[in-house]
Amino acid sequence: MFSFANPEFLYLLLLLPAIAGLFLLERIARRRKLADFGRDDQVRQLMPDVSPRKPLVRLIIILLLLAMAIIILARPRAGAAKKQTGNVNGIEVVVAMDVSNSMNASSTSDPQGMSRLQRSKMIMEKLIDRLRNDKVALVVFAGKSYMQMPMTIDGQSAKMFLSGIKTSMVPMQGTAIGSAIDLSMTAFSKESKASKAIILITDAENFEDDAVDAAKRASHNDVQVNVIGIGTNEGAPIPTGNGDYMVDDSGQTIVTRLDEEKAQQIAKAGHGTYVQGNATDAVEVLDDTLKKLATTSLSQVTFTKNDEQFPVFAWIALVLLIANVLLLNRKNPWIAKHDFFKLREKRNDDNV
Repeated sequence: MFSFANPEFLYLLLLLPAIAGLFLLERIARRRKLADFGRDDQVRQLMPDVSPRKPLVRLIIILLLLAMAIIILARPRAGAAKKQTGNVNGIEVVVAMDVSNSMNASSTSDPQGMSRLQRSKMIMEKLIDRLRNDKVALVVFAGKSYMQMPMTIDGQSAKMFLSGIKTSMVPMQGTAIGSAIDLSMTAFSKESKASKAIILITDAENFEDDAVDAAKRASHNDVQVNVIGIGTNEGAPIPTGNGDYMVDDSGQTIVTRLDEEKAQQIAKAGHGTYVQGNATDAVEVLDDTLKKLATTSLSQVTFTKNDEQFPVFAWIALVLLIANVLLLNRKNPWIAKHDFFKLREKRNDDNV
């Protein structure tokens, strides 16, 4: 399975035809200017060292180099191979984790406390250990949502993917909870009759869409939506990673708060349970909720971790960069000594 961690960067590939078009226009304009000095064959005699083909070769190298750079930015990944090992009885669960910048803030009222993202991971690691016969998928979201791991029964793989989650993995900031719920719905096995549940881990500061309406749609499709609220009502500042905190346009420190009321509304609309992430029994309460769902026979499928493939494209880009540096616009002196076309004509004349 081949995927990209940041697929939105692939749109930059659309620039390549535009660059090629600009090159073509430049060559046409150059030819017209040279035509003012005389016929093409005469002008070429005045510039014996200028290669007519080298600029095109250099353009191709530059376009390939840019394509490699764009693919590296998109972070190509491969290796998520599927392996079916049998059947078990369980349910299907999709964990949708908020990775917006506010999840870097403290999960308590102490600005130096454990971050919301760290607490989210800790809660989910404990819960995954309890979901031994259940399938799990991972979705991450901020301003956009991405499938981090397909549905699998392999708890160790799930925890491995979970450990790699960070706030920088989704470049578009925001908190689109409704979009995360909609994407989570696509992760469930369409032919499976297993009970299905979504576990939404967020501070519920939703600014992008109607999360309550999305939870209602999930419930109408027999999918339970549970919410783990991360943070406190008092709120906490968002660290920047440089020892200070994020500020607004007026220079005031931004304080992000858990919108507990919104989180409860989402859980109610999804006929699920709301759990406060700081509660000591958060994992037990959520586990008891999931245990009430009916289990059914599930195919046991495991996935290997997506391995980053960008080094391959980085090496290709390095070779192209070296080739571009070494390539000159003038004719190669060694090749210029040998006119292969005249040599071929001479051989043909000798044969005649």
